[in-house]
Amino acid sequence: MVATPVSDRAARPKATDLDDLDIAAQLAKEMSPRFARLSPEERAALLRELIPSTAAAAEGWVRAACEAKRIPFDAPVSGEEWLAGPAVVVRNLRLLAESWERIAAGRSPIDGLPVRRRDGLAEVDVFPAGPYDGLLFAGFRATVIARDSEALAGPDAPSGGCCLILGAGNVSSIPAMDALYKLFVEGKTCVLKMNPVNDWAGPFIERAFAALVSRGFLEVVYGGAEAGEFLCRHPAIDEVHITGSDRTHDLIVWGPPGPERDRRKAANDPVLRKPVTSELGNVSPVAIVPGPYTERQLGFMARNVAGMVTNNASFNCNAAKMLVTAKGWPQRDRFQFLLTQALAATATRDAYYPGAFDRYDALLKGRHAGVVTVGTRKDGKLPWTLVEGLDPSDTKEPLFRTEPFCGILGETIVASTDPEDFLWTMTLFCNHRLWGTLNASVIVHPETEKRHQAALERAIAELDYGTVAVNHWPALGYGFVSPPWGGAPGATLADVKSGIGWVHNTFMLRDVVKSVIRGPLTVSPKPAWFADNRRCHEIGRKLVAFEASPSWTRLPGIIASAVRG
Repeated sequence: MVATPVSDRAARPKATDLDDLDIAAQLAKEMSPRFARLSPEERAALLRELIPSTAAAAEGWVRAACEAKRIPFDAPVSGEEWLAGPAVVVRNLRLLAESWERIAAGRSPIDGLPVRRRDGLAEVDVFPAGPYDGLLFAGFRATVIARDSEALAGPDAPSGGCCLILGAGNVSSIPAMDALYKLFVEGKTCVLKMNPVNDWAGPFIERAFAALVSRGFLEVVYGGAEAGEFLCRHPAIDEVHITGSDRTHDLIVWGPPGPERDRRKAANDPVLRKPVTSELGNVSPVAIVPGPYTERQLGFMARNVAGMVTNNASFNCNAAKMLVTAKGWPQRDRFQFLLTQALAATATRDAYYPGAFDRYDALLKGRHAGVVTVGTRKDGKLPWTLVEGLDPSDTKEPLFRTEPFCGILGETIVASTDPEDFLWTMTLFCNHRLWGTLNASVIVHPETEKRHQAALERAIAELDYGTVAVNHWPALGYGFVSPPWGGAPGATLADVKSGIGWVHNTFMLRDVVKSVIRGPLTVSPKPAWFADNRRCHEIGRKLVAFEASPSWTRLPGIIASAVRG
């Protein structure tokens, strides 16, 4: 393995003391009027300035991520950190810059995008977001459904406000991209407090976003709960954005569990009296519509689902957590066998996220029948675990109500082999039995889709999730960056579900209802995000360079790595 330079190691930054936190909050607030006065041309230029500095920080960023998560830098698995770290951040910067350049030219951010209107809704195709996307992701598209209005897209009026971002601890691009959204779509300066789990990423974000930090538009600080509490209540902070768990959200907004919290919720009397936006996870369902799948298709589906479970050791808010299959589906046993094979072919990972072992034990306590473990529990690793045959009518089933945030995948059986019966019953089950509203996946055979298109479209419309993906991992919506990412609308502070508000959304669409991602049942070459892709790290590195400076001449190298994957 290549040695990691000392300067790029995942050293834990020191916590920022309270005096410095106070100064950081005041400085960000003082700079907010200046940021609000920036012209569209200046915003676009600032975003363009951030692209090369982020690309330059990328290798050190990924090396530090690999060290923190105890995975080899020079192996395919490190591709996860390239793709979910600097690659998507650089893409975010580029797409935002392009939107501000359209605005500077007197155009709408969605100028040139296909828009369809019906029944008071607008459907806007936001991916492919340019000619290169169509070649790199042939057959994939993303549509945003929004409430139709004359002002369908555009940035918020600059408020001159300051937002505290309580950064996520699992994926290093999340805090960076949350800051970009608050800055360049909502128009607020930011104090970004890194989560102690991945505070190693903070120095790389500071290096990447040096042009923002040097101008005082972004302050990056460090610390635990005490620092977060201090900043939440600081008078210079106008609003708070949280990426994490609903438990953390409720602790911040409503105070500790107990009678006083209950009283406050009943009286709509939060402890924190500031606007709060959030993204808080999900028991993410993957529904498989019964159909005439071939052996090859079943194998691809199994590897697809396995990747949704194992990526980042399953510490993803969009990790697959609940398989929903049809009663009487004759291919269920074969699919489950292929799924366990795909899991067995994926090495177990260090369970680096705090509490993983306790959650794993609590959710499996007392279970015997239907539990399939793949791999062994040792050396800080947890096995991939499938819990089959959960009763869909059990209102107390913990795996329906608790996001495991470890390598557990539940499975339940509903309805029948009739596709329309399955789609309707599955939708009701997901909406009313599973916790969360972030994302859901529906896998469907192309012949079944043709025959039952109306039923499928109804299910997509009715599923109460911020992102619904057909045939693939909803995380693609996160990675494409142009679709809005967040929980379904309708959450409240008292019943926050998967969160309030959106991020990413580089075309700045308003009144968003949901994002819909579609792709073919099987694709070739092998997708970079599959766990068995042997060139994922090469593809990730090349995508950073490509997103920083797109050109047709860079595409052959990416495609060559993809073909060898």
